[in-house]
Amino acid sequence: MTTLGTPLSPSATKVMLLGSGELGKEVLIALQRLGVETIAVDRYENAPGQQVAHHARTITMSDPAQLKALIEAERPHLVVPEIEAIATPMLQELEAAGVVRVIPTARAARLTMDREGIRRLAAETLGLPTSPYQFCDSLDELQAAIDGGIGYPCIVKPVMSSSGKGQSKIDGPADVQKAWDYAMSGGRVGPGRIIVEGFIDFDYEITQLTVRALDADGQIETHFCDPIGHVQVSGDYVESWQPHPMTPAALAESRRVAKAVTDDLGGQGLYGVELFVKGDLVWFSEVSPRPHDTGMVTMITQWQNEFELHARAILGLPVSTVLKSPGASAVIYGGMDATGIAFDGVDDALRVPQTEVRLFGKPESFTKRRMGVALAFDADVETARTRAKQAAALVKPRAA
Repeated sequence: MTTLGTPLSPSATKVMLLGSGELGKEVLIALQRLGVETIAVDRYENAPGQQVAHHARTITMSDPAQLKALIEAERPHLVVPEIEAIATPMLQELEAAGVVRVIPTARAARLTMDREGIRRLAAETLGLPTSPYQFCDSLDELQAAIDGGIGYPCIVKPVMSSSGKGQSKIDGPADVQKAWDYAMSGGRVGPGRIIVEGFIDFDYEITQLTVRALDADGQIETHFCDPIGHVQVSGDYVESWQPHPMTPAALAESRRVAKAVTDDLGGQGLYGVELFVKGDLVWFSEVSPRPHDTGMVTMITQWQNEFELHARAILGLPVSTVLKSPGASAVIYGGMDATGIAFDGVDDALRVPQTEVRLFGKPESFTKRRMGVALAFDADVETARTRAKQAAALVKPRAA
C-alpha cells in the first residue's frame, strides 16, 4: 500500500526535481495533483517548473558540494533528475548512504547522462544492435575514425548534450572541422569527448516510451506506450505524432530492445528509448531516464500522459498507457533573443479544430529555443499533424 502525505505538513511526501524546464514543469503538475510537496531546482531563477512548485531553489547542479548541501537541507524522499548536467557521482554517494532515493536510480542517471556510458552498455554489454561508432578526443581522432571505417555520411555528437545541441551530420571531408567545432560548443559541460556514428539508412525513427511501475504484488512490471514518430532538425525535435505505424515484427523488436535497456538500468519511472527502424530491423540510438520531449504529444493522445505516468510510477502507483486518440505536436520557437517576450495569435491557434497550446513560461527567449508546443488530435494522424503545425505557426512571439 502506498501512503501519500499532505504538502507543507509533517506527513508530506517530498519530491525534488533537478531541472525544471518544460518537461519538469509537467511532472511537477502531475505530482501536485497527487498531493506531493514539490521542490523545483534549476540553474536559473523563474524556470518553468519553479513557477508551479511549492519551493524553488537555484543552484549549479553540476557542483557536487552545492547539490549535496541542498539535498541534505531539504531531505526529499525522492530526487528526480530531469536534465543531464548534474553531479551524478554525488547522487550515487547520497543514494548509497541512504540519504535519498534517486529516480530511477543513481546508476541510471550516471550512465545515461553521457552517450559513452549508455552506448557501451547497449552495444557492448547487452549486445543490442546499434550504428557503428567510435569515441574521439580530438579533431585528428575524429578524422581517423571516419577514415578507418565509420565513413561518410556520419553523425557527430558531444558525449554530454541535450536536445540535439552540438549534433551535426558530416557528408564529406569539408564538413569535418565545422562539425568538430559545433560539437565542442554544444556540450553540456564545455568542450570534451565526442561520439561519431556511422549513418544508418533508416526508414524512420521512433520514441518508445517505456514505464517501469509496481504491480499489485509490489513487483516491477514493464508497460509500453504506442510508438511515437518524430521529425528532428539538427538533432532537435520539431514535431511528433502517436501512434506511428510499424510492422508487427518491428514493434515487437522495438519493445524487446527497450525492455532490455530499461531492465538493466532498473528502478521505477518512465524511460524514453529512441530507435531507428528500417522494415523489420531496429537499432538502439539513445535512452533518457525521464519523460522525453517527443512525448509531449501524449498530453493530447493518452489518458495518462508521459508526465503522469512518470509521477505515478515513481510513487508506486498503478499506471495505464491506453491511447485516447491519435494526435500530434509541433514546436513553437522563440524566434528572437529577448527577455520576457509576448505571444500573439494564441486565440487564432486555438480556433484550429481539436487543438491545444502549451506556453512554457521561459523567462528568456532565443531564436531556436522551444517556448511552447501546439497539440492536435484526430482519428487520422496526418490530419492531426497538419493541424498541430498550423496552430504552432499562428502563435507569433514578439518583443514585449
